[in-house]
Amino acid sequence: MTRWGLIGASTIAKEWVIGAIRAKGGEAVSVMSTDAGRGNAYAAENGIAKSVTSVDELVNDPNVDAVYISTTNELHRDQTLAAVRAGKHVLCEKPLALSLDDAKAMVTAAKNAGVVMGTNHHLRNAGSIRAIRDVVASGRIGKPLSARVFHSVYLSPHLHGWRLDKPEAGGGVILDITVHDTDTLRFVLGEDPVEAVALTQQGGLGKAGLEDGVMGVLRFKSGIIAQFHDGFTTKYADTGFEVHGTEGSIIGRNIMTQRPIGRLTLRTADGEADLPFEHTNLYETALAAFHAAIAGNGSPAATGEDGVWSLATGLAVVQAAATGAAVKIDPKL
Repeated sequence: MTRWGLIGASTIAKEWVIGAIRAKGGEAVSVMSTDAGRGNAYAAENGIAKSVTSVDELVNDPNVDAVYISTTNELHRDQTLAAVRAGKHVLCEKPLALSLDDAKAMVTAAKNAGVVMGTNHHLRNAGSIRAIRDVVASGRIGKPLSARVFHSVYLSPHLHGWRLDKPEAGGGVILDITVHDTDTLRFVLGEDPVEAVALTQQGGLGKAGLEDGVMGVLRFKSGIIAQFHDGFTTKYADTGFEVHGTEGSIIGRNIMTQRPIGRLTLRTADGEADLPFEHTNLYETALAAFHAAIAGNGSPAATGEDGVWSLATGLAVVQAAATGAAVKIDPKL
């Protein structure tokens, strides 16, 4: 059994990750919050035996094998490095850090320490996304030419806060959502982006100069172009993911979500047909892969290197929007 320590008494851990850990044979044994009262209440609410107030206390606990980091973005680097120094495996929320150098240092440290490191990009674990990847890889839509991701949602009020008003914490829609688009596109297309162009928007939620909407285009190595639209402000929009090829299109609706829902449609010369897929819990799929990787069987669903790629692309989108220029993407891993 893998024993987990949680760095951050977070909503995502409470709603998704703790349950997935337990469903896949692990246990959450400790939680860290700098606010002792919040940590104690969180531990009691979620059936966690121990609450601590420092990263060092959590990572140096001999009863902790792995840590899940879901604090604000600017804290990820130091917390990951502390866990790695203590010999703990690390599953870190995206983005891994606020700079590419920091993210690469985290991945290198984990590799040198011989511990497993993963990035919690949940969407690549969705049955819908995996079905799209399989259709593309099988050649059923011919040569892929373009893709389109629309991932503009309404940010739930309980998630307001640092995402909207703290640039120093890595707030804004790009490092929150566009990095997920990037990872999903890389996973489905099987190749890396090389260039980004983008425009951002402040639609009424973002404060302190932070964007709450973005549209842009990524160019991939083979020449595929992918359009994306991300936002915190659209109350009534659907989400979707499409890939269009020389011989067909695969279209997903309402699948850019934490829940295993949505619909896939395959369109070819033979007509239009619904495409079945597995409606399995995304986080349980991720935790199963992570536990297997700890046991020496395979890799996390999304590796640390995958997290570096999504951050590199997100930062390129930020720069492209700020400068009005096309920005090259090359994390030099």
